[in-house]
Amino acid sequence: MPSPTATYADIDGRPIVRFERTFPHPVTEVWDAITDPARLETWFPTTVEFAALAPGEPIAFRFADDRYPPMAGEFRAVQPPERLQFTWADDVLTFELEPAGGGAACRLSFEVVLDAADKAARDSAGWDQCLDNLALVAAGRPVQRPSDTAGWQVYYDEVPAARIPRHGGDSSAVT
Repeated sequence: MPSPTATYADIDGRPIVRFERTFPHPVTEVWDAITDPARLETWFPTTVEFAALAPGEPIAFRFADDRYPPMAGEFRAVQPPERLQFTWADDVLTFELEPAGGGAACRLSFEVVLDAADKAARDSAGWDQCLDNLALVAAGRPVQRPSDTAGWQVYYDEVPAARIPRHGGDSSAVT
C-alpha cells in the first residue's frame, strides 16, 4: 500500500507541501519527463500546453474530458536540467533535480506553494500519485490515464498520519 511522502510547512502564512524522490534514471531523463508536453500529460493531472520553455511564457492546463475548467500558468524559472518553476493557477510548483548515485540516478525535490491550507491534504495525495506516475514515465512504462480516484484515495486516507492539514472532509481529487 502506498503511503504519503509529502511533508507540510507553513512559511510566512503560505502552506507548502514538499516531496523528495530518487529515480534510478539520469537527471536528463527525469528533466525530459517533466518538460516534454507529450510525456508530461501522461503523469501530470492535466495536459500542459506552451509555446516555449522560458521564464515569462504562458502555460495552458486542460483536464481530461473537460472535467474542470482550463487553468493558466506561467513559467517563472527554467534552468535545464536542474530547476523548473511555474504557476499552476494560484499555486507555485518547483522541481529541483540533482544527480545521485554517481549520475546514474536523479534526486527530485518537488515543492508546491499552495494558495490555501485547506487543500493541502487533497493536493498532497494527488501529487503523491502523480509522482508515482512520473516514476513509471521515466522508466518508460505505461501509465493508466486518467488516474483512478481509488489510487488517489489510498494516499488521502493516510494523510492524518503524515501531519498534513485536512479540512472540511474534501474528497474530490483535483491534482
